[in-house]
Amino acid sequence: MKWEIVIGLETHAQLSTVSKMFSGASTAFGAAPNTQASAVDIALPGVLPVANKGAVERAIRFGIAVGGHISERSIFARKNYFYPDLPKGYQISQYESPIVTGGTISFHGGDVEKTVRLTRAHLEEDAGKSLHEDFHGMSGIDLNRAGTPLLEIVTEPDMRSAAEAVAYAKTLHALVRWIDICDGNMQEGSFRCDANVSVRLQGSDKLGTRCEIKNLNSFRFLERAIEFEVRRQIELLEDGGRVVQETRLYDPDRDETRSMRSKEDAQDYRYFPDPDLLPLEVTPAWVEQVRHALPELPAAKRERFQRELGLTAYDAALLTASREMAVYFDEVVGALPGHQKLIANWIMGELSGRLNKEGRDIERSPISAIALAGLLRRIADNTLSGKMAKDVFDALWEGGTDADRIIQDRGLKQISDTGEIEKIVDAIVAANPAQVAEYRAGKEKAFNFFVGQAMKATKGKANPAQVNEMLRRKLSV
Repeated sequence: MKWEIVIGLETHAQLSTVSKMFSGASTAFGAAPNTQASAVDIALPGVLPVANKGAVERAIRFGIAVGGHISERSIFARKNYFYPDLPKGYQISQYESPIVTGGTISFHGGDVEKTVRLTRAHLEEDAGKSLHEDFHGMSGIDLNRAGTPLLEIVTEPDMRSAAEAVAYAKTLHALVRWIDICDGNMQEGSFRCDANVSVRLQGSDKLGTRCEIKNLNSFRFLERAIEFEVRRQIELLEDGGRVVQETRLYDPDRDETRSMRSKEDAQDYRYFPDPDLLPLEVTPAWVEQVRHALPELPAAKRERFQRELGLTAYDAALLTASREMAVYFDEVVGALPGHQKLIANWIMGELSGRLNKEGRDIERSPISAIALAGLLRRIADNTLSGKMAKDVFDALWEGGTDADRIIQDRGLKQISDTGEIEKIVDAIVAANPAQVAEYRAGKEKAFNFFVGQAMKATKGKANPAQVNEMLRRKLSV
C-alpha cells in the first residue's frame, strides 16, 4: 500500500458509581425517562454541583493501572455548546488540567506486542439522550443520563489498522472491568469509542486530515467503521479530492459512515474553569491508598504466569484477557499444582471453545474451577485418555459435579496395566500376520490398523501411549 492509516481513539467509560458526577441522582440503567434527573442535572437556577469522590477515586485507579501521571491539582471546565439534551448549555469536563496524563496500553497482535501511548484521561459528565421514535415527527428528551460520570481516555495517533484499534479497545475494555471502574456494558452505553481516522502517504511524517467517527458501541462496528472510512478517504484522495475535517456517524445497516457536522476545534467550545467547582486536589497519600487496594494488574499477572508457571507470553496473554479468566486459571492451578500447561491448554481449548459456542462468559461456566481440576487430575495420573476426558467434560457441562463419580458410574477408567495391554497386543499381532508383514516392509499406515484394533478391543480404555510403545516393540521383533 502506498497509503498509511493513522488512528487515534477517544473512549468514554461510564464510571461504576451509584450516583452521578455532580449530584446524588441514581445512575441505574433502564429507569423510566426523566425519573433519575435531579435539580442539578436539569440545571434549575441556583443549584451547585459537588464532585463525586467515588468517581475521582476510579480515575486515580485508572491512572495507576496505565502508569500515567496523576495530577495533584486538576481543574473542572465548562465546555460550551448548545444541544437539546444539554440543559445547562455546557458540559462540565476537564480541559487544560486533566486528572491523568500519559500512560500506555499494551496488547498482543499475534506474537508481536504493540504499545499505544495515552494522551490523557479526564473526568466529565454525560449529556442526556434525544428520543426520536414514537413522537410523531417530534423528538423527546430523556435526562436520566445527564450528569452520569465518565472517564474520557484519549490516545495518541499510534494505531495503524482497524485490527489494531479493535485490539487496543478490547484490552482497554478488559482493563476498566479488571480494576472495577466500569461495567463495560457496550449495549447500555457504558463503554463507547470515537475513532479519529486519517491516511497519509507511506513515509510521510505529516498527519492527514482526520475525520472523527462518533459513538461506536461494539468492537465489530468499530472495525467496520474504520475500514469503510479508510477506503472512503483513499478513494477521495486518489480521485483528486480532499478530505474535509468533520464528525461522521457509522450506519451499520448500510455499513458506511456519513457526515454529521463539521469538526469543531477546542476554541469553538469556549472552555473556561467552572466557577462553581473548586480545583480537584489529589494528595500522594490518597494515591497510595488507592494503589494499595488495587488487585494484581494484568501486566503483573502475565509476567508472573510466565516467570513462576513457565507459560509462554501468548498463553499468558490469553489467560489474562479478563480478570475472571485469570482468577479461574489461578483457582485451577491452586487445586492442581504442577500441571499449569495442561490446565492452560484445557481452559484455552475445550472450555473456551464451549463457552464461545454457547455465548457464555467464563463466570457463567457450568464447570467450576474445582470441578475442572478434578477432571484434569485424572488425565495427569493416566486414569483418563484424552477421548475419555472429553466424555467426562461433556458430563460435567451437562450438570455433573464430580469427575471421579462420573468415571465410576460410566466405567471410564483407562487401562494402564502393562500386563493386560500386552496380552491384548500379542493377540492382535498374532491374528494379523499380513498386516505385520506390511508394517515390517515399511508401510507405516499398517501401524494405525494395529492401534485401532487395540483401542477397539479395550473399548477405547487402553492408555494410548502404552499401546503405541508396546506395538512398536512387538512389531519390530
